[in-house]
Amino acid sequence: MTIKKIFLMVITFYLLFAQEYAGLPILPSDLEVRNIIFFIGDGMGISQIQAARIKSKGALGRLNMELMPVVGLVNTCAADKLITDSGAGGTALASGIKTNIGAIGVDPSGMPYCTILEACQKIGKSTGLVVTSSITHATPATFAAHVPTRMAESEIAEQLIYRKVNVLLGGGRAFFLPKKIKGSKRSDNRDLIKTAKELGYTVVEDKSALMNAKADYLLGLFQMEHMKNDPVEPTLAEMTKKAIEILTKDPDGFFLMVEGSQIDWECHANQVGGMIEQVLMFDEAVKAGLEFALKDSHTIVIVTADHETGGLGITGGMLDGSDLNCGWLSKDHTAVMVPIFAFGPKAIMFTGVKENIEIPRILAKIAGLDSLPVKCR
Repeated sequence: MTIKKIFLMVITFYLLFAQEYAGLPILPSDLEVRNIIFFIGDGMGISQIQAARIKSKGALGRLNMELMPVVGLVNTCAADKLITDSGAGGTALASGIKTNIGAIGVDPSGMPYCTILEACQKIGKSTGLVVTSSITHATPATFAAHVPTRMAESEIAEQLIYRKVNVLLGGGRAFFLPKKIKGSKRSDNRDLIKTAKELGYTVVEDKSALMNAKADYLLGLFQMEHMKNDPVEPTLAEMTKKAIEILTKDPDGFFLMVEGSQIDWECHANQVGGMIEQVLMFDEAVKAGLEFALKDSHTIVIVTADHETGGLGITGGMLDGSDLNCGWLSKDHTAVMVPIFAFGPKAIMFTGVKENIEIPRILAKIAGLDSLPVKCR
């Protein structure tokens, strides 16, 4: 029996029989990394994860992300502030540079830097961005746009489709519609949905259309702004599965970033119940990514956050998750480190304490991409 067959048997065992506490296996480090799935829980710190786990599975349970075998910590500060935002935090995770609050894909001087998504495109890989915010929001923007401020969402929308990201799924239709259309957030009459179709995108606006889509380029805009968990919308897990389905058609591999955008918003509002719901929906998307990675064996999966929000603490409760008590220090972002979980070949490189700028640099190295950071040419 060959080593490869033995390895596949082990993976099958984990898929079918691994118990809740067993975790996922450490994959051989000599396997090629062809695909990157990068999960970002916006505002998600260790306490957010623990609260969601205790409430849904009890104190001794595990979320899907907690089954990943490699764990580290990430420092999140920006270039100009101790406490970052999603613009600077996302830019660090996408391009490997520190920048100022609110900047998207540029350094403090305004110089654009290549993102890991763009580095993957350069060697022929397919790419995707999947979020529950507007697709033009700060975090997704940092992976495929370069603007001085995160507020330039109309320009970000243009850059996303002209960048030819294969899969763009989330909210934000208002930034693609001409000003004359009710609800538009544009200041001009450019119809970016029409432009997207001319560029080869299939455009969908509800769950049914998404599930039936078979396009190589897919733009899904399910709300005018952020998504609302309406029944006609796909879930984050469903969007993740569809993105993987489309991107895996590329023999050169793919890069996919998936954001649980609204964890942050519930933390800003100090809403424990809403935060837990958002973390659990995000974790279902992580499960979809891990299931693919387990079967594929050439995929690195990363789960981390751009920052923590709210300064959440767990102050009481029962082992079964009942009577869970939590307290908040703030209604804003904090400077505490966030966790990083990794699974796949060479995942061990994400252990220890990292700066946020190290994450895309390591991913570029293990996936055979051009070294980051690098200025856009």
